[in-house]
Amino acid sequence: MPSKILIIGACGQIGSELTTKLREIHGTENVIASDINTRKLDLVNSGPFEIIDAKNFNAIKDCCKNHNIDTVYLMAALLSATGEKYPMEAWDLNMNSLFHVLNLAKGGNIKRVYWPSSIAVFGPTTPREDTPQHTTCEPTTVYGITKQVGERWCEYYYKKYGVDVRSIRYPGIISHKAMPGGGTTDYAVEIYHEAIKKGTYECFLSEDTSLPMMFMDDAIKATIDLMEAPGENLTIRSSYNLSAISFTPKEIYESIKAQMPDFEINYKPDFRQAIADSWPSSIDDSVARQEWNWQHSFDLDAMTAKMLRALKKKYRTS
Repeated sequence: MPSKILIIGACGQIGSELTTKLREIHGTENVIASDINTRKLDLVNSGPFEIIDAKNFNAIKDCCKNHNIDTVYLMAALLSATGEKYPMEAWDLNMNSLFHVLNLAKGGNIKRVYWPSSIAVFGPTTPREDTPQHTTCEPTTVYGITKQVGERWCEYYYKKYGVDVRSIRYPGIISHKAMPGGGTTDYAVEIYHEAIKKGTYECFLSEDTSLPMMFMDDAIKATIDLMEAPGENLTIRSSYNLSAISFTPKEIYESIKAQMPDFEINYKPDFRQAIADSWPSSIDDSVARQEWNWQHSFDLDAMTAKMLRALKKKYRTS
């Protein structure tokens, strides 16, 4: 049997589009999608799919054995805003799923692991502008704590056991294909949907809250580029800083309004404002650009044009 790829959490915002792209590259039958959620029928029916609880070690192990899995992308997680509502569930899912996959790699069951981290590892004591690769990390959310601890375990398993684990600290991810998944940066997805559906949007962050963001196409490209990079080129086995663009709610509003002059916004910050205030406003990702030639393609206006075009088509046909 040829070696195959397993994506755990394939029905999530990033996982669903990552699955599609990896199947384009490696062939549909060579990429096994898995999730505990089967509601995303287009993905479930698009190729090999397994129902797997990311917290179930034996289920993951059996799937890897049955399908001759070589590489695992662990995309299952409870995100920042949802994690604050359910802290113990977030800790359980985010940490135990990582240990399961790292231990499978340690035992020789799989050869390579991808695990996403996030800008949530940073905190109020982190430099907010051009946050460096190596810096103070004192996260204030459960999600951020799990990602910080996870980074340390990834590096430990690489140094102690030789596990080939790779990771990116994602900024906010914006996509027209998947709905928001409970993150603090999700306003930047919701705003496009509401612009098309209602022509107005109530933003849960203040107008001048600048955060690092990225269009989904760039996030998928970065993930695959990192996984295809020669291991000897990589010096970071905790997680790479990654950046594309930073903007505020006011700036994204103005970008949309340039194409939809009647669009209106009002601001009603909630508990997510404190989370956003603890994160950087811009990221220094020069290490990723040097070591595996990372480059982004989309700026804010290019992203807005593609988002509005895609969502107008979606809502016309739904």
